[in-house]
Amino acid sequence: MINEPMLRVGRVLHGTTAEGPGLRTAIWFQGCSIKCKGCINPHLFSSRGGTQLPVAGIIKDAVAAGVEGLTLIGGEPFDQPNAGHALATAAHDAGLGVIAFSGYEYETLRDRDDSTRAFLAEVDLLVDGPYQDWNPETERALVGSGNQRFIHLTDRYRNYRPELVRNRIDIRVGPDGTIKVAGFLDSASLEELGGLTSSTRTLRRG
Repeated sequence: MINEPMLRVGRVLHGTTAEGPGLRTAIWFQGCSIKCKGCINPHLFSSRGGTQLPVAGIIKDAVAAGVEGLTLIGGEPFDQPNAGHALATAAHDAGLGVIAFSGYEYETLRDRDDSTRAFLAEVDLLVDGPYQDWNPETERALVGSGNQRFIHLTDRYRNYRPELVRNRIDIRVGPDGTIKVAGFLDSASLEELGGLTSSTRTLRRG
């Protein structure tokens, strides 16, 4: 297809319950301009890594997996605003919800440029703010530091209460014996899991 929207991703995981409410497709965007100290996903910092995938294919597979919506994490989703907008729009067209994480604050994204605002307009729930390793979150699910906010841009996830939800971990063993993990783990838990499994890890913190 001519000019088909393409997204550079580190990983796509269909059918997980570890990345937000309900059954979800989690998409790790490749590339991050923020590079928070202590980030659990430094392998996603480079914009040259990962794989380019067509937006239509991601949505087709998400629908086939029977998910409720997408969770966009990274990396930094808003470093790819045009592709992110195309993905979120296609998700809504297919009846799927959209949750996006960003190390940028909502006010910064809102005032940045037309492409970013268009992407933001297709997000139901934004989780914003940089990860702060000196400010750990101990009460709410999905986030790593206390400064990060859950901003409801539509009513779709209005009833989601992160303070009442426990973090979940999704562990999958590949045919070659490698282990990939989704969901939230702090550094100590990640190191412990890695020591126990010698796993190939694709996780994120905030």
